[in-house]
Amino acid sequence: MGRSFRYLLASTTSSNLADGVLLTGAPLLAITLTRDPTLVSLAGVATTLPWLLLALHAGAIADRSDRRRIMVITAFVRALALACTAAAVAMDAMNLPLLLAILLVAGACEVFNDTSAQTVLPMTVGKESLGRANGRVVAAQTIGNTFVGAPVAGFLVTLAPMALFGAPALLYAAAGLFLLGMRGVYRPAEVSTAPLRQDIATGLRYLVRNRTVRDLAVAAGVMNTCSSAYLSVFVLWAVGEGSAIGMTASQYGMVMTVLAVGAITGSLLADPLARRFGERSTLVAFWTANSLTLLLPVLFPTVPSVYVTGILLGATSAAGNVLVVSFRQRIIPEELLGRVNSAYRLIGMGGNPLGAALGGLVGSVAGLPVVFVGAVVLCLMAMPVAARALAHRPEPVAV
Repeated sequence: MGRSFRYLLASTTSSNLADGVLLTGAPLLAITLTRDPTLVSLAGVATTLPWLLLALHAGAIADRSDRRRIMVITAFVRALALACTAAAVAMDAMNLPLLLAILLVAGACEVFNDTSAQTVLPMTVGKESLGRANGRVVAAQTIGNTFVGAPVAGFLVTLAPMALFGAPALLYAAAGLFLLGMRGVYRPAEVSTAPLRQDIATGLRYLVRNRTVRDLAVAAGVMNTCSSAYLSVFVLWAVGEGSAIGMTASQYGMVMTVLAVGAITGSLLADPLARRFGERSTLVAFWTANSLTLLLPVLFPTVPSVYVTGILLGATSAAGNVLVVSFRQRIIPEELLGRVNSAYRLIGMGGNPLGAALGGLVGSVAGLPVVFVGAVVLCLMAMPVAARALAHRPEPVAV
């Protein structure tokens, strides 16, 4: 892991710090504009909807383009869009539709950036180093997203709302500049000249025929959809005088910091634990613990309980992510990696906007505890699917 990986890691840290400020600050800003659960949940819908609409196209484009260049372009597009939004906030023109629009733009850029990033990493380090490299990347993502970004967002939302967009704009620009320091070619050796639609179909066929990748995608899709429903309304359970827990915005930001401590630990321990206890057992154990942990702030609605939940959620989520991403990068052919990863993430993350919308709807009709308990039950039902997927030895797939 040499120079190029270090620049990639620096870019990842900067862009995820921007993500942390924006994505944590947006719901906190949303509840200053409305207390309606359905409207608040639209922030989660806007952030994740681009995965449903653009994931397959992003993967096909990544498999026929310079993947680093895609990441550079999306970094600068996000920087420009957020700088314009910061100016609008400074002119006191912020409203919920504008907030949702900028989250859609940022989410669309994230789809192309993240799809390309997962294909660039195997081109930067050897397969034997993927687990260790992904552990460092996930740790950097966690430091940016939650350890620093979240508490900063909680501070800025009350002190200087304009900086919720201005600070991420600068950080995305820095991320693009770091990527320019990488050396090498990041275009697949074999590039398809077929129509884009045909390339997308090839990636989908590989995923459907590879039962290991397919079943993991289904399990991840169920878990992410349920987690999206849970998290889209959790801010209403946790923050404000009328909430069950009664946290302040600053306390909520600190919970994200506690989550980051667990996530950094989990991301660095994932690979050693998998080597000792086996990849299958370790991943299923992490995912099961992650699902059960979601019950804690429901059964014990106190600030200390939320802090404990944050540590456990961070560790189990990050460790599971390291293991499943490394696994996919090892078994999927390089020339198909962008398309298959995007198809996987369409299933794995495409349900997030639906989950966020359902979370708001069910929360409005039946109450927030119903959303939380239902999400946990459905997550646990996905565990046998994940275990079955990893029980099979990956085999070559004809497409």
